[in-house]
Amino acid sequence: MGKRALLVVDMLNDFISESGALYCGDSARAIVNRVASAIRSARERGEPVIFICDNHTEGDKEFEMFPVHCIAGSQGAAVLPELSPEPGDHVIKKRRYSGFYGTDLDLTLREAGVEHLVLVGVCTNICVLYTAADARMRNYKVTVLRDAVASFDEHSHQWALKEMESTLGVEVV
Repeated sequence: MGKRALLVVDMLNDFISESGALYCGDSARAIVNRVASAIRSARERGEPVIFICDNHTEGDKEFEMFPVHCIAGSQGAAVLPELSPEPGDHVIKKRRYSGFYGTDLDLTLREAGVEHLVLVGVCTNICVLYTAADARMRNYKVTVLRDAVASFDEHSHQWALKEMESTLGVEVV
């Protein structure tokens, strides 16, 4: 199966906190404990834990589609306190949906000998989906934990899970 790593996608204040700039809703709040459990389990197994974090500049072109969110250095761009990275974890900042686009995620994974990614976080149909797609294009095995991903739109959430499974060959468990 190859060495695994856990990718924690966008579990940030602006998405998960009710007062966040782009709050993903109750479904996102509901996965926090499951994500925390996945993080604990990965650490106990000695698997890398990598936080993939939306991190925008002022005036980012993405704000033509979505409200201003996750501005670099802001509280909104910080990982939820209850999921805080620990020494040895990696934090990869991104400006686009995929954790691979314009980042050193692939290099970080390859240097660690990782072949299998486990994804948790938000939003299933946006950043989780596009990170999974880019991972598959790079020949990583990908698993998504169904009870540890969420979206503000339940229909899109379900569609993305099916798309990842049927088109990308992602294992959804």
